[in-house]
Amino acid sequence: SLCLCLCLCLSLSLSLSLSLSVCLSVCLSVCLSLSLSLSLSLSLSLSVCLSVCLSLSLSLSLSLCLSLSLSLSLSLSLSLSVSLSLSLCLSLSLSLSLSLSLQSVPLLARSPSTNRKYPPLPVDKLEEEMNRRMADDNKLFREEFNALPVCPIQASCDAASKEENKEKNRYVNILPYDHSRVHLSSLEGVPDSDFINASYINGYQEKNKFIAAQGPKEETVNDFWRMIWEQNTATIVMVTNLKERKECKCAQYWPDQGCWTYGNIRVSVEDVMVLVDYTIRKFCIQQKPQRLVTQFHFTSWPDFGVPFTPIGMLKFLKKVKTCNPQYAGPIVVHCSAGVGRTGTFIVIDAMLDMMGAERKVDVFGFVTRIRAQRCQMVQTDMQYVFIFQALLEHYLYGDTELEVTSLESHLAKLYAPLPGAGCGGLEAEFKKLTSIKIQNDKMRTGNLPANMKKNRVLQIIPYEFNRVIIPVKRGEENTDYVNASFIDGYRQKDSYMASQGPLQHTIEDFWRMIWEWRSCSIVMLTELEERGQEKCAQYWPSDGVMVCGDMSIELKREEECESYTVRDLLVTNNRENKARAVRQFHFHGWPEVGIPTDGKGMINLIAAVQKQQQQSGNHPITVHCSAGAGRTGTFCALSTVLERVKAEGILDVFQTVKSLRLQRPHMVQTLEQYEFCYKVVQEYIDAFSDYANFK
Repeated sequence: SLCLCLCLCLSLSLSLSLSLSVCLSVCLSVCLSLSLSLSLSLSLSLSVCLSVCLSLSLSLSLSLCLSLSLSLSLSLSLSLSVSLSLSLCLSLSLSLSLSLSLQSVPLLARSPSTNRKYPPLPVDKLEEEMNRRMADDNKLFREEFNALPVCPIQASCDAASKEENKEKNRYVNILPYDHSRVHLSSLEGVPDSDFINASYINGYQEKNKFIAAQGPKEETVNDFWRMIWEQNTATIVMVTNLKERKECKCAQYWPDQGCWTYGNIRVSVEDVMVLVDYTIRKFCIQQKPQRLVTQFHFTSWPDFGVPFTPIGMLKFLKKVKTCNPQYAGPIVVHCSAGVGRTGTFIVIDAMLDMMGAERKVDVFGFVTRIRAQRCQMVQTDMQYVFIFQALLEHYLYGDTELEVTSLESHLAKLYAPLPGAGCGGLEAEFKKLTSIKIQNDKMRTGNLPANMKKNRVLQIIPYEFNRVIIPVKRGEENTDYVNASFIDGYRQKDSYMASQGPLQHTIEDFWRMIWEWRSCSIVMLTELEERGQEKCAQYWPSDGVMVCGDMSIELKREEECESYTVRDLLVTNNRENKARAVRQFHFHGWPEVGIPTDGKGMINLIAAVQKQQQQSGNHPITVHCSAGAGRTGTFCALSTVLERVKAEGILDVFQTVKSLRLQRPHMVQTLEQYEFCYKVVQEYIDAFSDYANFK
């Protein structure tokens, strides 16, 4: 029992990250207790000692505390009175442990770093260096990240460590340094009311450009708004969701609608704009005068890791830069702990400024400097790599956003030949898109032997991460696959299901997909047969009812419009004994070769589909041509671009198509289709006599 007790104490002490001295103290106490058959009072002392050690572990569960105490009681063969005493001490220690129930941020184990130097990197070497450092599963990037000093200076956290302030810290191991912490004005009669877990952080060449803060806790929301007011902040950047993996990451510090008072600051919601990657909320805050504060809430950061592509983050960051007034105080950036994602955002901002000013970046040096202002800034090697990915994305493709008023002049430049390129600007732009690598290794399900026959074109198979999954048929394997991909729209994720035209033997799967994902709108961009070849099986009845497995499809109405046919279908799931209305828009304006002669038909089609969506609910729109890439991608691109034009008066055809191609291979398949996107947008803009109509 002595050996068992020693091992248990030692392993627990090590796993709870207690210091070596505490480990030895606990083990020595147990040894002495056992060997000397200590008296009741000494046993109680031992119990208190162990209880304090246990309470130091803020993540230790109640059951583990109980198990340890019981095992110690048994191994020590204590008398009933001693056991009762131990139980009493255990209760006290548990109460203490619960009262100090602070969380800690898990910190990655660091491998030994080298003495290598990491000087600033010229931007023209960025792609080459990225490829070199990402080889062998990011080996060199991990070495570089591990070489970062955890804390470059000797800094105290005395204010954060005060007993009065411990409850204000979300994580016990993420505390602001005294020299860089934000000081609030003291409240009369409230000791230490000047403390908030937030730190000033420098930008590229601007002192205290940012405040890096933890996500407010319920008990610190009033302090958060005091900081916003006192620092004259006009912009809040939020890089976490309120809950992730069922854990609270940040208290909701704003009202959903109307107004709410936090301390002596009144906050009212003026406007909310929800987009696919982020939400913009405008608040009117007032104490005596009133001010406008804008919150930019990035919602596309996954629970694990980093975003799939930096495109959304770069758009988000540009919006923040554009909207933050020059007169305003520091931009407040927060995630949950205020170090990982917060640091990532700040570093990308600073390095983009450095890239523009010096044509080089110094990620290692800048992270080192801001870690002297707040601990653990840029928390993981994945975040560190993501910074480089964002910088490379910006360097390779630049800023391709346009105001609608500048589209005509931009098109003139695109049609002009590029000096020394042997092609025009439009062709050069499209070549950049075709250079995006197709990730064949991420198409596992579509390439299974059982599913190969379900693909119309073997070069166009959905990626694993966003393929549309349908329920497995009872007793049949490999029946969850359909050649279709979820595609993000302007305002929400998974706005579209980009699908191939059904084959005769996949019609049932197509309708199972429609039913499972509650799609009420189908956009068909091909004829059943073109140039003597089947492009799509007829998956609806010409009249009467068509039965496909458990699904019955009935044609209720058919109407010919100028460039498309509308078919109203009643889809019944016979197994569930439920029915739904589905509307199909069959576009006839796409010629067998080339592209439509004008954009009017496509503009009208998009408007009709959007109206149908408003009436039927915003479930995914099913879009298909034959292979589900060329015309399908063009429709998705135009729908997204035109919606943004209406909402913001801004367009970005290049990045919209690039994003589509990252979600499904060959979306917007030809240069002609890419040019058509620009032409339709220009035609749409020309249809308005003045810009005010976009608002």
